[in-house]
Amino acid sequence: MSETQGEKSQTTLTQDQINHFRQRGYLKVGKVLTDEEIEVYRREYDHEFERARQDGRFRNLAIDDTQDLQKKKEAPKQMLQIMQMCERNIHFRRLVYHDKILDMVEDLIGPNIQLFHDQALFKPARQGGAVFWHQDNGYWKCSPANLISCWLTLDEVDVSNGAMQVIPGSHLTPMLHEKSESTSALFDIESQVDTKTAVINELPAGGVMFHHCQTLHYTAPNSTDRQRRAFAIHFMPPGTKSMHSGAYLKVGFDRPMLRTRA
Repeated sequence: MSETQGEKSQTTLTQDQINHFRQRGYLKVGKVLTDEEIEVYRREYDHEFERARQDGRFRNLAIDDTQDLQKKKEAPKQMLQIMQMCERNIHFRRLVYHDKILDMVEDLIGPNIQLFHDQALFKPARQGGAVFWHQDNGYWKCSPANLISCWLTLDEVDVSNGAMQVIPGSHLTPMLHEKSESTSALFDIESQVDTKTAVINELPAGGVMFHHCQTLHYTAPNSTDRQRRAFAIHFMPPGTKSMHSGAYLKVGFDRPMLRTRA
């Protein structure tokens, strides 16, 4: 786990990378995890999804929200989500404290870093469903809107199996998220944004990209013979509030402080 005090490691972002993130709302970094780490996280990821399929503790985002286990498991499209892997598995608990990742997060949001939450997002081979265009904070309603996400891949990802796509600069304009009449998403982007400007972030296994909580993003269906295992860690500075309640998002087991510096 990361030290709460002391010097950062040498794994930090350049000023050009920081400027890219601030201007465009995203940053593709590339491979961060070692091959040994990737193998451990793949094993634990698969184990947790197998357990979730047995006890129903997952969502299938490709269908309307339901508690019916058989419907979730047998739906023709599968976009599977497990929230808070760090509360289920010690290996993913350690991953949210990963020094190389936190060093880069520190460059983007400052030296005091709190976890908002994490989520595993699994697109099985041949039947992986899409995650439609959205801004995270359209749902989260956090204030100030300066959270960032680390999107981490455990498999090689490209456009055909569900790589992350983003609209550069979209983080500068928050948008209302209303029920779409044309898709199962909660946001009809086609009438508001030119998606032809989207950038596809292809990554190797163990790769990382960051995006702002207001960056419009999307992942396409996976119709390939390759699975796509992704893990997202959402970070925030301490002092972030919920716009719903006006309350501060307090430090606790579910939202630990990951790094603090004087």
